[in-house]
Amino acid sequence: MIKRAKLSFWQIWNMSFGFLGIQFGFALQNANASRILQTFGADVEHLSWFWIAAPLTGMIVQPIIGHYSDKTWTKLGRRRPYFLAGAIMTSIALLLMPNAQLLTTVVPAMFIGGGMLMIMDASINITMEPFRALVADLLPSEQRTLGFSLQTFLIGVGAVLGSWLPYILAEWVGISKTADAGIVPDNVIFSFYIGAVVLILAVFWTIFRTKEYPPEEEELQTSEKEEKKSGNGLIEILRDFKNMPKTMKQLGFVQFFTWFALYSVWVFTTPAVAVHIYGADISDTSSVTYQDAGNWVGIIFGVYNAISAVYALFLPAIAARIGRKNTHALSLIVGGVGLISMYFISSPMWLLLPMVGLGIAWGSILAMPYAILAGSLPMKKIGIYMGIFNFFITIPQIINGVIGGPIVKRIFDSHAIWAIVMAGICLIIAAVCVQFVEDKDDVVKLKR
Repeated sequence: MIKRAKLSFWQIWNMSFGFLGIQFGFALQNANASRILQTFGADVEHLSWFWIAAPLTGMIVQPIIGHYSDKTWTKLGRRRPYFLAGAIMTSIALLLMPNAQLLTTVVPAMFIGGGMLMIMDASINITMEPFRALVADLLPSEQRTLGFSLQTFLIGVGAVLGSWLPYILAEWVGISKTADAGIVPDNVIFSFYIGAVVLILAVFWTIFRTKEYPPEEEELQTSEKEEKKSGNGLIEILRDFKNMPKTMKQLGFVQFFTWFALYSVWVFTTPAVAVHIYGADISDTSSVTYQDAGNWVGIIFGVYNAISAVYALFLPAIAARIGRKNTHALSLIVGGVGLISMYFISSPMWLLLPMVGLGIAWGSILAMPYAILAGSLPMKKIGIYMGIFNFFITIPQIINGVIGGPIVKRIFDSHAIWAIVMAGICLIIAAVCVQFVEDKDDVVKLKR
């Protein structure tokens, strides 16, 4: 086995830098996909159904990419070929999604927009999953919390820039923020263009600045034997799923409630803020009031991502003092309380306060589960298990996608703010579940 040497701060920075570009594009999707789809004719009840495309493709793509990247070795390395392919595909999707109305000769624009959302998320997942595995590949156990925390910092920076860009282009640069019915405003379109360029350049930085450990001859021979023995990659993925580590199963409950909550936040914050805070008419998504609300949601999403970026820098020190489980549990509670408090807010400016809590939760969500998980995984299975772990992210989103819209329509009487309150409660439940997770690295520290 290759002994993983400690890397310098800038080596860890370079290997994680591509995540800035990925999250730049992901933030544009999160903050703007709902209003783009509403512009193309989707109503609030159907939004969650369109968003199912994202987690569904992630659930399919990530285990496959993880499985094959574990067994890949080329001149470009093991994980980097997947970075490159995913970055190119995501950039193309970013260029096409806000222009879906140009492709409507056969299919309605909202279905083309939904298809672009699926393609974009599949491409992001092709790029994202190997980045998680790369940290576990190259860093020794004692540096993994730092590695995932630095990834979270760069994710936060990229997300701030991506979330704020439509507002900046509209309010500071003067690009139009309104358009005719069925047309996406120019400030959103140009934001997606810029996002495509930033994403691919950031991923290129990691590709050309990071070296991977070549596999040992014994590892290659073992992989070939296992491939011949299994005869089918799908069978091997299913076998690995059945034999997943205990820690991973326990984290599954935490992830379920966490990502059920986040899906509600991403899908319903724009209509919740537009109606509950701005007093907009939910049926008139092309109004100036609704567009102002959508731009402000981009700003507050940027704030929670900025908070997560700063908070990530403190995560290694906090985790070293109180443990990774307690760090994650406390972070989730703060985020849950923040989301619930949005119901009691009547001024857009005060929405910045709950975003501080959500940012603390988001910073931990992007780092601590992976830091806890990595210590329980066999080295030669890191990619596949990181991919399978994505099931616990995508399945709750799919479930929310199926039932979330009808719940808002039938139970909450189309008042999306209650979906945000429900999300806050789910984060608090996830915090309770954290206490039942076994963190092997923390156990080793206690024994020492």
